[in-house]
Amino acid sequence: MAASMCDVFSFCVGVAGRARVAVEVRFVSSAKGKGLFATQLIQKGETIFIERPLVAAQFLWNALYRYRACDHCLRALEKAEENAQRLTGKPGQVLPHPELCPVRKDLHQNCPHCQVTYCSTECLLAAAEQYHRVLCPGPSRDDPLHPLNKLQEAWRSVHYPPETASIMLMARMVATVKQAKDKDRWIRLFSQFCNKTANEEEEIVHKLLGDKFKGQLELLRRLFTEALYEEALSQWFTPDGFRSLFALVGTNGQGIGTSSLSQWVHACDALELKPQDREQLDAFIDQLYKDIETATGEFLNCEGSGLFVLQSCCNHSCVPNAETSFPENNFLLHVTALEDIKPGEEICISYLDCCQRERSRHSRHKILRENYLFVCSCPKCLAEADEPNMTSEEEDDEEDEEGEPEDAELGDEMTDV
Repeated sequence: MAASMCDVFSFCVGVAGRARVAVEVRFVSSAKGKGLFATQLIQKGETIFIERPLVAAQFLWNALYRYRACDHCLRALEKAEENAQRLTGKPGQVLPHPELCPVRKDLHQNCPHCQVTYCSTECLLAAAEQYHRVLCPGPSRDDPLHPLNKLQEAWRSVHYPPETASIMLMARMVATVKQAKDKDRWIRLFSQFCNKTANEEEEIVHKLLGDKFKGQLELLRRLFTEALYEEALSQWFTPDGFRSLFALVGTNGQGIGTSSLSQWVHACDALELKPQDREQLDAFIDQLYKDIETATGEFLNCEGSGLFVLQSCCNHSCVPNAETSFPENNFLLHVTALEDIKPGEEICISYLDCCQRERSRHSRHKILRENYLFVCSCPKCLAEADEPNMTSEEEDDEEDEEGEPEDAELGDEMTDV
């Protein structure tokens, strides 16, 4: 049951309000499926579109470790100074220019039934209208026997940080359909996302849950069914349907990161200061991030994931002409041109971060194959086709450990991702 592009564009423009319809979705090939193409000239630095997700959810471990975010849009709820104090482990940490913090605590609202927090009345109402009436646990929010709490605890027991998905994203998909007046429209929208073969779905589930994934998947399916069964989505609750739903979220979920501290730093960067004051502020921020790295490591942001219809149509390239970001400190995704994009040209983003894109072709292919189940054929990969099939780490090991025996153990490059 496929949604028309009219459905897709009306949704994206309606919810984001600022999406520029300068793109269209086309079928590319049986290997790549759909792609997103420019319909008019898009200039370097221009925002191509802004998209709100169909659904989004904070990662469960991230929430458990007190990364406080709006339960709907994932906007960071801590003041920048509070954020710095928690991440550094220094309760007395003070930030200069506190007026630059964008967080408005006076606007925060709690659900009157379960007390979950939202950044605004708008988000509270939007969540209630779309899915929260089904998912609200009321006074049982902290009851470990509540069906949703049992489901979340089971998920945390099999999917540890660094997190890449959340069972609650799937729960919000079901709850959205359960609450919707036009259930078929939402089912059509969710059907837009990439589908995989049965073997590919198993690979994705294995990646998310580990070696014992079959038993864990069945446990999650049983708990998911007890908490959320919906007749209109009965196929999603069968073993095959649940695996497909799991793979859909694992493949198409776009990571979302928000941070009040990051917003404060960007505001500091924009200040017009005397050279000496600028040097002092930059040194303070550098030291702050060093302290955070020592105390917290790499986990700086409120993190979650969402399903974005248009963004999911963007194919990967190791030399992308566009990039995604979340500059509004919430779940609104911006896709921005990295270079001029001509009419008819495909808009490509990178599924790899900057460091990964600089690794060898073989390393890049290994990451993409293990996480997204495809082999890249972008211009960079084709140009490097004659390179030896060796990962970047293997090349480094050969250079640094010439004296090692030939069968010396090589590190798995995925541990760095």
